[in-house]
Amino acid sequence: MMLLIDAGNSRIKWRLVDENVHVSGACTHDAPNELAVCAETPSITRVLGCNVAGAAKGDALSAMLARRGLAVEWVSAGAQRCGIHNMYAHPARLGADRWAALIGARGYHRNQDVLVVMAGTATTLDLLSADGRFTGGHILPGVELMRQALNHGTAQLPLTGGRYRSHPRDTADAIVSGCLNAQAGAIGRVFRQIAAPNAVCLLSGGAADEIEPLLDIPFQRIDNLVLDGLHQIARAA
Repeated sequence: MMLLIDAGNSRIKWRLVDENVHVSGACTHDAPNELAVCAETPSITRVLGCNVAGAAKGDALSAMLARRGLAVEWVSAGAQRCGIHNMYAHPARLGADRWAALIGARGYHRNQDVLVVMAGTATTLDLLSADGRFTGGHILPGVELMRQALNHGTAQLPLTGGRYRSHPRDTADAIVSGCLNAQAGAIGRVFRQIAAPNAVCLLSGGAADEIEPLLDIPFQRIDNLVLDGLHQIARAA
C-alpha cells in the first residue's frame, strides 16, 4: 500500500493506493487530521510526496508521519524521469508539483502534444510534446489571487460575491468575470502555440470548475493530476 501526498500552497491532497484500492482526500495544512488518520493504515509500506508549500510545512508533514513510523520520499524535478525530458534552463528549479503533473499527463497521452493546466493558488500552463519533452511553461496568479490583488490594491473593489456573466452589470460580477476570462484567455493563447492538430489540454486543480465552461479548445478534465504523476513515479522506481 502506498500513500501519495500533494502538499500545495492551499491544501494537502492525498491518495492511498494499491492494486485494488484508491482512497483519496484533502485537508488543510492547519488541520491535517484526515491525513493523520489515513497514515494509521497498517499496510502502508511507502510514502511519496511533492511539496510546494515551503520547507516548514514539509517538515511538519514529515514529522507527523515519522511519529507513525513512515518516512516521506519528497520528489523533486530533474532532467529526466518516466519518459519526460525536462528542457528547463535549470531543471531542478521546476516546481515538484508541475513535474509530477507532467509525468501524470504523459500517462494519459503518450503520442500527443499536451498543454498541462494546473489551476490552483497559481495557474501553471506547461507544454509537453508528443515525444515527451517539457518545452516550457507559464505561471500566472490563480483566480482567487487575482481577486485578492484587486481587493488589496484598490480602495473600493470588493473581495466577496460575484459570479461569471458575459456582460457584467455590477462590480462583483465584473471582477469574477474579468479574472476568469483572464485565465481562459491565457490558456487558449498558449494552447494555440501548439502546431499539432491533435493536441489536447489537460485541466486540473481547484479552480478548474470555474474555468472549464469558458474554454473553447479541446480539453480533458483530470482531477488530481499531481497524484497521478506520483503514482507513475512510484511504479517506475
